[in-house]
Amino acid sequence: MFVLTLFLLVKMKKVPDKLQGLIEPTVTSMGYECVGIEYQGRPKNSLLRVYIDSDDGITADDCALVSRQLGAVFEVEDPIQGHYTMEISSPGLDRPLFTIEQFERFVGSKVQIKVSVPLEGRRKFRGNLKVVDGDEVIVVVDDEEFRLSLANIDQAKVVPEI
Repeated sequence: MFVLTLFLLVKMKKVPDKLQGLIEPTVTSMGYECVGIEYQGRPKNSLLRVYIDSDDGITADDCALVSRQLGAVFEVEDPIQGHYTMEISSPGLDRPLFTIEQFERFVGSKVQIKVSVPLEGRRKFRGNLKVVDGDEVIVVVDDEEFRLSLANIDQAKVVPEI
């Protein structure tokens, strides 16, 4: 097998520290796991998506409860300028992966990864997550291994096998 390495050129989109510092403690204090946060700042209407989970799964009522609590925190702290849409969601079957720990939890699973810098003309990799090595993941696509740095991954998710 041939191993390719994608070097650190462009970092993942980072959630502002202030948002992360407000969201994670609020969600965990409510007894949920904060799986990850996506934020797209836009001039007219920003989008904030928070993924939550628990051992018992997530219901619409759980999402509404977290949304109300975060809304109250944001009303006081005002961390986002202008209008924004906040979505609270379970990770779902096509669970997004944000951290090395989450990648480690799904070693052996089929994943879909999008990188910020094309590698051999491609930005998307769909294959089996073979191993996590430090801050890199190795994905096997059609019997070829690709070594991807977490810092270069724009999006990653587990591909549900139904």
